[in-house]
Amino acid sequence: MSGANASAIARSHQEMKNKVVVITGATSGIGDVAAQNLARMGGRIVMVARNSQRAELTLGRLRQINPGVDHRVHFADLSKLADMRRVAAEIATAEPKIDVLINNAGAMFTRRQVSADGFEMTFATNHLSYFVVTDALLKPLQAAEHARIINTASEAHRGAPIDFDDLQFSKDYSGFTAYRRSKLCNILFTKELAGRLKGTGITANSLHPGFVASRFADNNRGLLAYLFRFAKLFAISPEKGAETIVFLASSNEVANTSGLYFQKCRPATPSKEAQDQDAARLLWIETEKLQQTR
Repeated sequence: MSGANASAIARSHQEMKNKVVVITGATSGIGDVAAQNLARMGGRIVMVARNSQRAELTLGRLRQINPGVDHRVHFADLSKLADMRRVAAEIATAEPKIDVLINNAGAMFTRRQVSADGFEMTFATNHLSYFVVTDALLKPLQAAEHARIINTASEAHRGAPIDFDDLQFSKDYSGFTAYRRSKLCNILFTKELAGRLKGTGITANSLHPGFVASRFADNNRGLLAYLFRFAKLFAISPEKGAETIVFLASSNEVANTSGLYFQKCRPATPSKEAQDQDAARLLWIETEKLQQTR
């Protein structure tokens, strides 16, 4: 390890000591690795998880890494509005100050499914949960000095224009296209959020972690699921995929950077559709309306 790299890691470690990191999707893949690495830097991890068995395993690893820290887990199904609101309220009550919020939970569904609230499942899980949880945690984020919001998006957003007349994909459903559109929503949401948070001391950035060999899409069957399993043979490791999340959560280089899209720990240019400020604003308005009607 070079002297420069060692110095950078030491600075990050100091930067994360005693910081509270809330992360969704932390029980497998890049979320699990990011949580462990941030715990090694001294962060206290607060997870949102659905599966209790996997959550306890992750919690056990975190406690081994940093045994003197009170890492916690809250349980919720982030496809359900009631669970989004409940778990965010629980965290806001338990954590008066949050330094980092990482919205990382996500899924893809080859068949169109509808959530308990009547939303298309990809939209509910991958976009709406980011919106609702973030909004509910703004007060403890504002209580921290220079808080950070990190939203996991994807290069899959390219070539997937948003259709405001059919956000729920009720016509011509394609699982992969719905996923790609949800990742476009992540970037547009981050763009609008960053603008609305300007001057508050809270930054918001999105990222592409890379195509990672993880549990992603394992809930599906059929040709697309098979193709994903085959492609993962050539995918990067979760350790590599988590690097940009950890960078955005801990690096001094991006302490005052907001509204950008990152890849390989560097700013990247998203698609033309993802840079559309009017679309970002309209998505915010429409999402706000949808979640208020349920």
